[in-house]
Amino acid sequence: MKVDAILLAGFGGPEGQDDVIPFLRNVTRGRGVPDERLEAVAHHYRARGGVSPINGQNRALKAALEAELARRGLDLPVYWGNRNWAPYFTDALTEARAAGHRRLLALVTSAYTSYSGVGQYLEDFAGALDETHLAGELEIAKLREFFDHPGFVAPFVDGVAAALARVARERPGAPTHVLFVTHSVPTAAALASGPEHGPGGAYVAQHRAVAEVVMRQSAPEGTPWSLVYQSRSGSPSVPWLEPDVNDALDELAGRGVGAVVVVPIGFVSDHMEVVWDLDTEATTTAERHGMLAVRVPTPGVHPAFVAGLVDLVVERLGDVPDERRPHLTPLGPWPDLPPVGSVAGVVR
Repeated sequence: MKVDAILLAGFGGPEGQDDVIPFLRNVTRGRGVPDERLEAVAHHYRARGGVSPINGQNRALKAALEAELARRGLDLPVYWGNRNWAPYFTDALTEARAAGHRRLLALVTSAYTSYSGVGQYLEDFAGALDETHLAGELEIAKLREFFDHPGFVAPFVDGVAAALARVARERPGAPTHVLFVTHSVPTAAALASGPEHGPGGAYVAQHRAVAEVVMRQSAPEGTPWSLVYQSRSGSPSVPWLEPDVNDALDELAGRGVGAVVVVPIGFVSDHMEVVWDLDTEATTTAERHGMLAVRVPTPGVHPAFVAGLVDLVVERLGDVPDERRPHLTPLGPWPDLPPVGSVAGVVR
């Protein structure tokens, strides 16, 4: 595949107090959520000056990718655009086309298969092409989901091993449980991600498969673990994936668990839902029970993660066959998708 630039595609986040409600309106657009309900979430951001860490983390990732691409002699500029806040996808596409680019390879900051992590981005790309009148001039291909790529998994392996070592030092002999945490989604949406993979679809199957690899490579055999969820939203009448991480902590405390290792397996960086839902709320729950809670870092700009992302770019450029594509679970490698807005007329 011929590609002349990279599109780093993120979620976006506010960068000041005045941005918070407009940002949350963007996130919830089309759902008719009133501002007073948005304020219930806004305090997460307001407590930190209205600034989400996610944009700074994407700036750091962009710089790290540029450095790794340059180190390998790959002349591929990196453009950064977001779904919900500036710089938007339309900004990135306009900038890329003005520089003469026609074929972009999108690196979406979501490792797993779901509508919000894959389908919605593809729709957003198509919408941005239409809005900028660049459909037919620009083609956007998305890198495959990288949930079981070694570069994504390695930072979690390192983190769990280090966390368990800390628990052994600080709470020797304490019953310990490893909690893998990801974003909850409606159960119907999880099933739609790949019903052939069971009740939770591909979304749940992928997380479980990665957790098994991490435990096998980082923890003594027999160390108990489970997959739990965070950040559910929407109507209480709509079923979402459970249990919530806080409910799981309550249940573990009742069983006498004295320490938990919290692994944000569903996230690539320490954005607001990690620093609030896990570092604030879940940590408070654990402390209320007298449990030691050690949170594992997300990949961020871990050298293995950055190198792995560039490996994925090289893989796609070279049209590497499946049997040579790195993957650590039986589910991978996940397949490529057709491009969006193809100059050849292919539209997805």
